[in-house]
Amino acid sequence: MYVDRIMTREVLQVTENTRVPQLAALMRDRHIRHLPVACDGQLVGLVTHHDLERVSPSPVTTLSVGEANYLLGKLTAAQVMHTPVVTCAPDTLVEEAARLLRQEKIGCLPVVENGRLVGILTHEDVLDFFLDITGCLMADTTRIAVHLPDTIGQLGRLLAAINDAGGYIATVVSPLHPDQTGLRIAVVRYRAPNPRVLNQHLRDLGYDLLTETLSPLITT
Repeated sequence: MYVDRIMTREVLQVTENTRVPQLAALMRDRHIRHLPVACDGQLVGLVTHHDLERVSPSPVTTLSVGEANYLLGKLTAAQVMHTPVVTCAPDTLVEEAARLLRQEKIGCLPVVENGRLVGILTHEDVLDFFLDITGCLMADTTRIAVHLPDTIGQLGRLLAAINDAGGYIATVVSPLHPDQTGLRIAVVRYRAPNPRVLNQHLRDLGYDLLTETLSPLITT
């Protein structure tokens, strides 16, 4: 999946001349932590919540409140923003964008196409994507974690066993590297009329179910 499927498209932008008090008010009122700075649609910098904290007066300052506000009021986005900005394109793979966020230790990636800002990707967007692909928000599924030998065909056989027993596979996540036992773990979410029976069927087939979360009973 590409970044343009999960990025925030409606991006609040500011100009280089926007004053620091305005930046702080925008972040507070819009509940955001990043403000791209653009000139004629071209990204020129980024102001973050940490940038504003960096220029804010220290609690032990000898300045009066009026003096501190006066000095902050003279600062502009151009003076506090950081540049160059790490960006990505709309057709960047989500996992590559996540790697950039982690590698660069940054909180967002402005999404740029032909030099123009078209969106922004934040940690929250990536987390929402992770929750979606792992099925964490699917209340009507059963979650099982199964130890598997790290050999070809093992995952396919497990999924086939669930299907053959009447289960519908919702999501599958299997980290590449085995755990300390040398076995690989597959985390599967599935739907079935009777998850307890299906889980026992898997055990009867010899599968080691590490954990399981049964769907909550629905009563009317």
